[in-house]
Amino acid sequence: MKLVTIYTDGACKGNPGPGGWGAFLSYGGTERDLFGGEAQTTNNRMELTAVIEALKALKHACHVHLYLDSEYVRKGITEWLPGWKARGWRTASKQAVKNADLWQILDDVVSHSGHHIEWRWVKGHSGDPGNERADALANQGVLTVQ
Repeated sequence: MKLVTIYTDGACKGNPGPGGWGAFLSYGGTERDLFGGEAQTTNNRMELTAVIEALKALKHACHVHLYLDSEYVRKGITEWLPGWKARGWRTASKQAVKNADLWQILDDVVSHSGHHIEWRWVKGHSGDPGNERADALANQGVLTVQ
């Protein structure tokens, strides 16, 4: 399996409001930037969309180091998802899971892609070059809908 490094980020101008997502992918010296936006969304939806779009861009099963500054996405996929599914997409407090539509897409992509993903949290806006690039791409995505 080839090793791909991915950095993702989401941005929102108002929450809800215009939002963007960005992803920076790197493999063996090749780099690819992805971004997009939605006119009316939330930051968490854009964080999720960035990860989904980045993973969907991979054409073959890969070993992925995925860096993100969203604890919501990292904990959701690594800790909370099994419980949500077992409870019929309800939280432990019996509330409907927010953004369940995107969580279900992400779960499907992760489950059926064959990727081995290492979910790595990075502090946002701390000077990490990959995170800064993903942030810039997410902000570029916002501009596509403003």
